[in-house]
Amino acid sequence: MTYYKLLFLIFFSFLTGFSQKSQQAILIEQRVDSLLSQMTVSEKVGQLVLYSGSWDVTGPPSDLGNQKKLDNIKKGKVGAMLNVTSVAGAKKLQKAVLDHSRLKIPLLFGYDLIHGFKTIFPIPLAETASWDLEAIQNSAGITAREATASGINWAFGPMVDISRDARWGRVMEGAGEDPFLGSKVAVARVQGFQGKDLSDPHTLAACVKHFAAYGFAEAGRDYNTVSIGAYELFNTVLPPFKAAVDAGVASVMSAFNELDGIPTSAHKELLTGILKEKWNWDGFIVSDWGSIVELILHGYAKDQKEAAYRAINAGNDMDMEGRVYEKHLETLITENKVAIQLLDDAVKRILRVKFKLGLFDDPYRYLNEKREQSEIYTQENLEAAEDMALKSIVLLQNKNNILPISKKVTSIAVIGPLAADKDTPLGNWRGKAEKESAISLLEGIQEILPKSTKISYAKGVHLGLGERSFTNELTLNRTDDNGIEEAVALAKNAEIVVLVIGEEAFQSGEGRSQVSIELTNPQKKLFEAVQKVNKNLVVVLMNGRPLAIPDVAEKAPAILEAWHLGSRSGNAIARILFGAYNPSGKLPVSFPRHIGQVPLYYNTKSTGRPANAQGMVFWSHYTDERNAPLFPFGHGLCYTSFTYSNFKISKETFSKKEKITASVKLTNTGKVAGKEVVQLYIQDLFGSLTRPIKELKGFELVTLNPGESKIVSFIIDEKLLQFYTANKKWEAEPGDFKVYIGGSSYTDLVQKFRLTDL
Repeated sequence: MTYYKLLFLIFFSFLTGFSQKSQQAILIEQRVDSLLSQMTVSEKVGQLVLYSGSWDVTGPPSDLGNQKKLDNIKKGKVGAMLNVTSVAGAKKLQKAVLDHSRLKIPLLFGYDLIHGFKTIFPIPLAETASWDLEAIQNSAGITAREATASGINWAFGPMVDISRDARWGRVMEGAGEDPFLGSKVAVARVQGFQGKDLSDPHTLAACVKHFAAYGFAEAGRDYNTVSIGAYELFNTVLPPFKAAVDAGVASVMSAFNELDGIPTSAHKELLTGILKEKWNWDGFIVSDWGSIVELILHGYAKDQKEAAYRAINAGNDMDMEGRVYEKHLETLITENKVAIQLLDDAVKRILRVKFKLGLFDDPYRYLNEKREQSEIYTQENLEAAEDMALKSIVLLQNKNNILPISKKVTSIAVIGPLAADKDTPLGNWRGKAEKESAISLLEGIQEILPKSTKISYAKGVHLGLGERSFTNELTLNRTDDNGIEEAVALAKNAEIVVLVIGEEAFQSGEGRSQVSIELTNPQKKLFEAVQKVNKNLVVVLMNGRPLAIPDVAEKAPAILEAWHLGSRSGNAIARILFGAYNPSGKLPVSFPRHIGQVPLYYNTKSTGRPANAQGMVFWSHYTDERNAPLFPFGHGLCYTSFTYSNFKISKETFSKKEKITASVKLTNTGKVAGKEVVQLYIQDLFGSLTRPIKELKGFELVTLNPGESKIVSFIIDEKLLQFYTANKKWEAEPGDFKVYIGGSSYTDLVQKFRLTDL
């Protein structure tokens, strides 16, 4: 074969592949336009209506009965359903559309898939602590396979809100405080949900949420007002959304909060100006539960009709359980207050996703009873959940190398309100998991240790009291410390104590904001009493947010951050406690010393007075506490030690057309194999706007055997140095920079370089 013929074939193959993708997109657009031309205004409005199939899961009760909903479905007045979680239920509703409506446009079936469906994975904050994007993508993929086997084809997830305030209950749903890490995780989850082809019945349409700035609610109080400037919006809040859009996410959910005076469900600059126009995105926007009708309560609309007008004109395409579009949109069109082109655009966006899912080719493609019976909660899925849990655990502290515990231990006391808890590890957003279905830590320890080991258990104190549910407030025990005496007696006679404390599953999540992020008083008393009688103490934390635990950090030799880890929580924690797995997790959030420090985050600004001057008080600090966190972003230990050396950069000055390499030698100087998350941080020393003291710009997971070394390298180029500047655009400004490499955001290994225009 001649050189030119080979070149031609390669070029032809490229064109053919490109043409096939283009032809598929063109075909979908043609089918969308053809269907749209046949629709009445009423049928178009119907596609913008989202009903719940029940009202005990993700929002307040609906005022529309199920029979009325079914009647509207039959008339083609509904475009999508949520909380329909079985093949039988979805098939009944899909059949109602196909048998009775004029155009037989199939329904979307959505559900909150936050960290699992029936098999429950670690909460997203915990999964992010793994820094393992492949594992996170696999977790979302398994969740998609289980959900689609039950008839669901649309996930309300991932949540990509950046948050720096541990008081906010929904911090457990996101990827933490950093926009770079959050963007990487957002892409992994979107790709896990959507796969390579949305028409694959094992994948579903993702929906990133909440657009935008929901995680910046004032005082950490859910649904509260947000007031931030353009700098924070573009540099911190929006990057994970932009990354998801670039990854092809099918839908976006608007947020509950207002942003600088405008509720985001009717924020035209956000929804249309940035998302649809500036980012050139062709998916559809859905409101959060009732957030369009809530425009009235915000004081932004005088009644439901005006709420519908404001939301649709802003670009909010679908109304989730608000019922204002179905009541008023047709009238607004008739009165020429809403342009028909605006309605058509919203309908086209929704239909486009339905075509991509293959629903028009086979409306029942997700409704397979055999799959529902065989592909959910399998042994393989449970093993994947355990593997994800292992990677998510963070060893915060290990004084005197008390961990791992030897399996030759003769007696162990397992103490605490969460030690035998089989429900809390499931977390808040536990999908369709059975209550009490998680493996408790006590069970995990009993399984991993020899039968000859004496294992004693005491609850110590109660944590949650009464009803435990997604929709109602959890009552916490704040005063009753009965049971401590029994726990102390066991601790005295044990070789080692594992104390399991923290938060109930329903202490964090939606609507679960707290003014205190400390342990409850009975748990504090339990810890104090136990550690006084046995210094061989390992504290295992189960929680959905960063906790302020300075006393525990001061007195406990070892602290293991175990979050809410899902179905196989106890097995994973036990394996790490006894050295069957070497922990490798790193914190995606900073742990404060005191609640008064929050919002707390590593990539803060210097201020004009960053340090003490001549011993006087005139610098940015607290008089009663250090500025530094208890445990910083990126922190995490393991059962070996790593040494960083030979840190260098390939060139100290380079232009925007060039790139340089930052490299470091990583060596395992311990006695066992281990995994380290090598982190790259950059500081832009001077800018048109003030810049953070340090920003994560790269990371790599490296596994090394004892004595083994590896050179870890990162590419630094103009794109990596970009930020949203005073010129109101993304660009890298020439100037001086510092680059850091290490095992946490507190690394002090530093080099300098300069970026030039030429």
